[in-house]
Amino acid sequence: MTEFIVVYVTVPTTAEGERIAATLVEERLAACVNRIPGIRSTYRWRGLVEHAEEELLIIKSRADLFASLKHRVVELHSYDVPEIIALPIVEGSEPYVRWLDEEIAKT
Repeated sequence: MTEFIVVYVTVPTTAEGERIAATLVEERLAACVNRIPGIRSTYRWRGLVEHAEEELLIIKSRADLFASLKHRVVELHSYDVPEIIALPIVEGSEPYVRWLDEEIAKT
């Protein structure tokens, strides 16, 4: 079942998260995007340890669409280096996986 992926993207604001999520679903690059507000990120940036309030997007898509999805996120994202990481979905309920497949663009 490795054809399906979950992609994590962090965004700085609710508005940016909503815009990216809506675009990915409307363009059928994702079947669903969960938005989790209020996460605290700690990271090193340009030699300094930074702390930021962010929103996490959990994007369900297909592996063959990752390059297009990544390109679209980069176009829409305000960060210089946005987090865009994909993990394979190794198992899932059959009805959910069927739904994912139906809602994502065919290549």
